[in-house]
Amino acid sequence: QVQLVESGGGLVQAGGSLRLSCAASEDSLSDFSRYSMGWFRQAPGKERDFVAAISWSGETSNYDDSVKGRFTISRDNAKGTVYLQMNSLKPEDTAVYYCAAGPGSVFLGPFPSSYNGWGQGTKVTVST
Repeated sequence: QVQLVESGGGLVQAGGSLRLSCAASEDSLSDFSRYSMGWFRQAPGKERDFVAAISWSGETSNYDDSVKGRFTISRDNAKGTVYLQMNSLKPEDTAVYYCAAGPGSVFLGPFPSSYNGWGQGTKVTVST
C-alpha cells in the first residue's frame, strides 16, 4: 500500500495560485506508479469531496466540474509525486486537501471509499 504525504498548502488571496504536492514514502516509492492517484478536499463540517484523479501513466485524468479549467493534476512517477496546480482560486476552494491511491492503475472514480493510503492533508485557505 502506498503511503503518502501532502504539502504545499497555505493562505492565498482569491484569484491566486498554489501547487500542492503529494509524495510517496520511500518504502512505497516502487509501488507508486502502479496506481492511479486522486486528490480530494474537505471543508469544515462537510464531507470529503472529489477534486481530480490521474491514471498511472498520466495520460488520462478526471476533474470535478467545480475545478475544471482552473486545476491541473499531474504526476512524476520517477519522483513518486503527484501534483495539483490550482489557479484562479476562489474562497469556496478553502479546505483541507488530501491525496490517495486508487484501487488500480486506471481508476478515476470520484468515490473516496475506493481510495487508500490517505495522507494527513494540507490546508488551503483562500481569502477574499
